[in-house]
Amino acid sequence: MSKSKRLMELMMTVNRKRKFTVKELANEFGVSARTILRDLQELSELGVPLYSEVGPHGGYQVLRERILPPIAFTEHEAVAIFFAIHALRHYVSLPFETESASVLNKFYNYMSGDIRDRIDQMKNRVDFVTPARQADAPFLAVLLDAAIQQKIVVIDYEAKERKSCRKIQPIGIYANNGLWYCPAYCFLRKDMRVFRCDKIQAAECDDSGTQPVDLRHIHLGNRWTLARQEDAGASLYAELSKEGVRRSETELWLAASLLHVREDGSGWIEGEVPKSEIPYLARLFIAWGNEATVKSPPELIECMKQMLAELLAKYEAL
Repeated sequence: MSKSKRLMELMMTVNRKRKFTVKELANEFGVSARTILRDLQELSELGVPLYSEVGPHGGYQVLRERILPPIAFTEHEAVAIFFAIHALRHYVSLPFETESASVLNKFYNYMSGDIRDRIDQMKNRVDFVTPARQADAPFLAVLLDAAIQQKIVVIDYEAKERKSCRKIQPIGIYANNGLWYCPAYCFLRKDMRVFRCDKIQAAECDDSGTQPVDLRHIHLGNRWTLARQEDAGASLYAELSKEGVRRSETELWLAASLLHVREDGSGWIEGEVPKSEIPYLARLFIAWGNEATVKSPPELIECMKQMLAELLAKYEAL
């Protein structure tokens, strides 16, 4: 095996392993320990963040900020990745903001001149439109890490001009319509809640000894299904115009399992929903106006009537 090929395979190997010894690598690659030591030195000079530990249980580790081995992209693949990341510029906050800027810089500056010219020509001709929001969400990285590590986070939360301190256990974060949201188990309410990330004024890991809930089986893809199973009791049915169908497609949890579309483009929403979501659904259907007609449950219709009556009374008083 040539040295260049060995170095390439060695880079992929050490990135894959959590911990390794020189002897293990020497046996795997069929070379001497001295050769592996020289190769590891070269990888370190190339930027692979290696850390060595001495002693009987020592060895080498690749630090958390590992680098990927070189990957060859075609021109179209490179342009596609550039614009996928470029589209994130509409968000004031990102959980990996610095890294995104770094990736864009690397892609752009290391491309050939003709590809950079092509990107420059495309920048004002293709975009992924997202509403520009001024709301900042500085704790996205903390929330995302807590979701991955199954940690509890103490947050200061401000909603409807009311402030509260909550212990939450995030299951993830997602962006919708230009805003970031964090579904999480709320220890105060003892139930799942969705928090607007820009309304979180402070966030830090909990060190009080509270035991996390086992949420390993819950993620962004199944959270609504599980919530309906645990808090079912309201059968939702609503008729939708073509525009209503289009609007409902922006509500991922509705579109995933409750939305049905007819051949003419109209449709309906049907299925079990958590009773705790009735106020949210009432505001949603009111916002859709004549594009949706709610037939059930009665609790939802009554909630909509009450909200509309309060809105009418507000303007009648002017």
